[in-house]
Amino acid sequence: MGSWGTLGPALLSLAGVVLGAGGSLFGQYLVSRVSARQLEVQESAAHRAELKEAVLRFVRIALQVEKAALTRSDAGGAAADSELGRLVDDLWLAQAEIDLSARSEPLRGAAYRYAFRLAEAARDGVADASALRGPQARFMDAAYGDMWPGRGRAEGDPGAPR
Repeated sequence: MGSWGTLGPALLSLAGVVLGAGGSLFGQYLVSRVSARQLEVQESAAHRAELKEAVLRFVRIALQVEKAALTRSDAGGAAADSELGRLVDDLWLAQAEIDLSARSEPLRGAAYRYAFRLAEAARDGVADASALRGPQARFMDAAYGDMWPGRGRAEGDPGAPR
């Protein structure tokens, strides 16, 4: 019994040190997980902001190309063709920006296909913009999917042309 009197406090002290060290390691593990998650959230938000700017620039130019292609037959002339050519060049630059910013291949492909259809419409003229709505909707769906993976756009969304 005398040995427990001297050995007991030493064992309890050792157990306290082991529990304290284990608690510290577990706490550090939790902190590192939280820090990694925060970094992931920040990187995701930065990607969304960068991609959003690229998508808005692309859409802005795409609408200008579409408008110019629709009114091309009315305007005519070399000045209108020159302006339309500049807009198509700007469209391809905006598409390249999306190609560099996008995380997903579906967005890259949809942006390319939409830009290609717009360039065709600018070159050949277009009487009805409805032919461009399919590629436009697929592009917007892909952009949404790249910015918010795993969350599809809601059906009936007013911003989702069909």
